[in-house]
Amino acid sequence: MFDSVFGLPLHPLVVHAAVVFTPLLAAVAIAYAVLARFRSRLDWALVLLALAAPVSVFVARMSGEALKESRYGGQAPAPVAEHESFALPLLLTTLVLAIVALALVWAVNKTQNKALTTVLSVLAVIGALAVTFYVVRAGHTGATAVWGA
Repeated sequence: MFDSVFGLPLHPLVVHAAVVFTPLLAAVAIAYAVLARFRSRLDWALVLLALAAPVSVFVARMSGEALKESRYGGQAPAPVAEHESFALPLLLTTLVLAIVALALVWAVNKTQNKALTTVLSVLAVIGALAVTFYVVRAGHTGATAVWGA
């Protein structure tokens, strides 16, 4: 299911969605957390990115597994294994950031609780920094695995 589309490997196609949506989620989450006056303009963008980013990372991870299996029979060379080692942490941090972002939008719009909003804002910024670290590491090691040093 995650191996190819129209005869092309799916992973190089879908990985670009993860590379775009995940940093956008991080950036919009930080903006939403820090710039209170722009929150009403960023609500839907943050909600949509909180849904799109984890899905794109999940599909990228699963298609990467399928590509590894088809190319190497499960035994990948060291650069591919290093790249793969960032897939699960990226997926988990993206999921956590998405949940925090959705909770933050909910808290801002439904509860008006300043303490809860502050806590969720801090968690969103921390989560965004973690996601940014993992997406950069996964992207860099993936590029290195494909194109060399």
